[in-house]
Amino acid sequence: MTQTQTVAPNRGPDERIICALDVPTVAEAAALVARVQDAVGFYKIGLQLFAAGGMDLARDLKAEGRKVFLDWKLHDIGATVEKAAANLADAGCDLLTVHARPQVMAAAARGVAGSRLKVLGVTVLTSLTAEDLAADDHSLSPAELVERRVLQALEAGIDGVVSSPHEAARVREIAAAAGRPDFLIVTPGVRPAGSAQDDQARAATPEAALQAGATHLVIGRPITAATDPRAAALAVAESIALI
Repeated sequence: MTQTQTVAPNRGPDERIICALDVPTVAEAAALVARVQDAVGFYKIGLQLFAAGGMDLARDLKAEGRKVFLDWKLHDIGATVEKAAANLADAGCDLLTVHARPQVMAAAARGVAGSRLKVLGVTVLTSLTAEDLAADDHSLSPAELVERRVLQALEAGIDGVVSSPHEAARVREIAAAAGRPDFLIVTPGVRPAGSAQDDQARAATPEAALQAGATHLVIGRPITAATDPRAAALAVAESIALI
């Protein structure tokens, strides 16, 4: 079976895979989407595109029937976050990140109430190590800090968190104990076997991340920097098809 045959014509793309459009311009992002074609149906628009027409791109992707993850990590006073989240909810996107601070998460939850937009709290960036946290005056390890922020996210009533694959199993345990089997665990730092780890300090393969409890995989360079992005995305989909 060839890579281009791994997704049947009558079956849509695996929406657990979120392709990160971490490029400087909307034109480059649109070109990537065109190259990936039908292999991905969910795209992340991050800060790099935020000031370069990111919302216009989000609306275009939604108009094409795709899902959109606004990875903008909102962090401000509660009233500002609530109003920003409400405005973003009107765009019809699917996921939005905020920093996992209790006041911020609760405000975002109020802002998106009644909409389809789901809020994720960013726990600990996947580029950070224990040494990085210590240098920032944190006494907790990455795993301990993730646990604390997951509990706070559950209390705030948001839909899920962003964590590294290394913490996904513990996040799933905490959410299950809280009676939240629907709690989303979105994992960046996902690298197919043989891929460069780049700047991700706490990475894992797609298979390992899902088996640990992740609901979504954010994958950037292994797809977008590939010679054939569509084939790379289909290879990831094939690797997780039975999970």
